[in-house]
Amino acid sequence: KCPFGYDSQTFKLGPLSCMICQALLFECIKCVPCSHAFCRACVSKFKDCPLCGADIDKVDDDKNLQSIVDRFIEGHARIKRSQVEDDKEVCPQDKRTVIYEDVSLERGAFLMQQAMRALRANNIESAKSRLSMCAEDIREQLEKMGHTAELCSQLGAVLGMLGDCCRSTGDAKSAILYFKESVSFLTEVPKGNPEITHTLSVSLNKIGDLKYYEGDLEAARRHYWQALDVRRDEIRHQTASPSQVMDVAISLAKVADVDRNLGKEDAAVAGFREAIAVLNSMAIGDEEIGLQQRRVSVVEFVSSQLK
Repeated sequence: KCPFGYDSQTFKLGPLSCMICQALLFECIKCVPCSHAFCRACVSKFKDCPLCGADIDKVDDDKNLQSIVDRFIEGHARIKRSQVEDDKEVCPQDKRTVIYEDVSLERGAFLMQQAMRALRANNIESAKSRLSMCAEDIREQLEKMGHTAELCSQLGAVLGMLGDCCRSTGDAKSAILYFKESVSFLTEVPKGNPEITHTLSVSLNKIGDLKYYEGDLEAARRHYWQALDVRRDEIRHQTASPSQVMDVAISLAKVADVDRNLGKEDAAVAGFREAIAVLNSMAIGDEEIGLQQRRVSVVEFVSSQLK
């Protein structure tokens, strides 16, 4: 077992992690004079060391520690796995056949975990770095195994998260490219998976949002309509959950809003009314308080557009 605590099931990476974001160190610096190490972005908002409370006179790059972190990630991209069952006793002298199993997807799950931690701490560059490595791993698998539904859905989700990272930093152009690539892979996945459908429609809506803010209303409407079409098609072929019905109503409202801005008032009014009808048709259980509150909020907003 790796001395840092790595195995195929658990990750105990205290020595290589940032205490602030709880993710692997990225652009590692050490505080002077206390020498405690953090991600540069994480500690930048502190004047005192978050670990010991000492005044931070300055920060220095800790290239040695960062190198260890980078080698750790690269070194665990492939894991030797034995064909011998774990519960069988094996003599040290026995020759065992060892295979090298590609576990980049397992590694990808770990990188996703690190990226999510970094995102929660608003360390966007760290998250982008881990997500980019994860995407690279999946692309390698696509070349070896072909465009399977599992790989396409995973890459689509990762690319969507990369788009979110770019959008949060104001890089709309890169965000749109990532969202469009996400859509291209997610459309290769067979229909019928609500999670994939949701991710696909969200990526389409995010492209629409960015185009809307750019002032390209026709492009915004086109992507909003595609998202609406995806959501309608999903509930057309199976019993829809309340959240799926809510998504359809929101897409209707987005299309109607663009129609109004394009001067198509009749189409806008029809869209808002259809959204309200969809929302009123929702059957929400008493235990789904959060969803009920959201429905009321959306109904109020859409109704205000008809006054």
